[in-house]
Amino acid sequence: MSLKFNLQARCGDARAATIHTDHGDIETPIFMPVGTAGSVKAVHQQELKDNIGAQIILGNTYHLYLRPGCDVLQKAGGLHRFNGWDRPLLTDSGGFQVFSLAENRKIKEEGCTFRSHIDGSRHLFTPEGVMDIERIIGADIMMAFDECAPGDADYRYAKNSMELTHRWLDRCIARFNETEPLYGYHQALFPIVQGCRFADLRRRSAEYIASKEPEGCAIGGLAVGEPTDVMYEMIEVVNAILPTDRPRYLMGVGTPQNLLEAIARGVDMFDCVMPTRNGRNGLLFTPEGTINIKNKKWEDCFESVAKWVNGANDDRPMFATDYTLAYLHHLIKAEEILGLQICSISNLHFYLWLVKEARRHIMDGDYMGWMASMLPKLGRRL
Repeated sequence: MSLKFNLQARCGDARAATIHTDHGDIETPIFMPVGTAGSVKAVHQQELKDNIGAQIILGNTYHLYLRPGCDVLQKAGGLHRFNGWDRPLLTDSGGFQVFSLAENRKIKEEGCTFRSHIDGSRHLFTPEGVMDIERIIGADIMMAFDECAPGDADYRYAKNSMELTHRWLDRCIARFNETEPLYGYHQALFPIVQGCRFADLRRRSAEYIASKEPEGCAIGGLAVGEPTDVMYEMIEVVNAILPTDRPRYLMGVGTPQNLLEAIARGVDMFDCVMPTRNGRNGLLFTPEGTINIKNKKWEDCFESVAKWVNGANDDRPMFATDYTLAYLHHLIKAEEILGLQICSISNLHFYLWLVKEARRHIMDGDYMGWMASMLPKLGRRL
């Protein structure tokens, strides 16, 4: 058993492919809704599958390790059985969350000690320990443990951090190879390219990751404060080196514009909390731009949410079909939970529609022209 990557079409550097896992196929480009603690906030699993069309979701090792904990997850038979999701899962290694606890963690060669954000208890994450945790969680795609350096890190810090990430990767691979999946299906390990905003470090890291011949590769440490054009430059640098016959995953990115630009540069997989987090704050993403549903202009707009969100070429019904913008404005202003659900579902629906459209235009050979027509609209505030 192994993860397989079937490249089906290219348009420039943009790729359309299918990733085959033991829990099902993933058509790329793909956006993965973030289920940090084993749940995509405000969205239940059936909605994710039937209306949003999610093919894979993401869980986070740091959060799942702290709660519900490895004992519960192993007794349940892994996260798939614990949360009822029967499609592919990917787990972040928890590196970003650990390293964002700047005042409550200490990095050393062994690993990283940190204090729980829940109760202040002390914990140690090592490359070996994280591999064991991800085996217990049971994700189809596991991420290697890395240090995610700050976006404004200087060259010396970025270089030392990248080299530490590489040493940790060797330990992750060794532990991964000496252990077996716990639940009878294949798990793949993706290393993470680091190097901050420095092109020579990114090249070195991409070369090191590629030399390990992984089943897939991830690009980390971007969209953490650097200018957007620098992020795009680093993607180009890295993707010129990473294998062309393996999936490429850009971690934690981003806006709809970011997705389209990164797809044009050869990225296949994305995740970000933006559609759900912004949705819970009343921001809707649509093919024509963004809507701040809190604004008074929507108070008496009785057009359906679906008309704005579904996309011109997609008449698939969605959860919010029968709801109007005026009603959604009322729900958000009244702080009703239903409003948070509708906004989250609508935004995820849009993100999945966007990558589905990207795939269609790659297959049709006109991706760059379509992207050029979409980018100005996506940046508008309606």
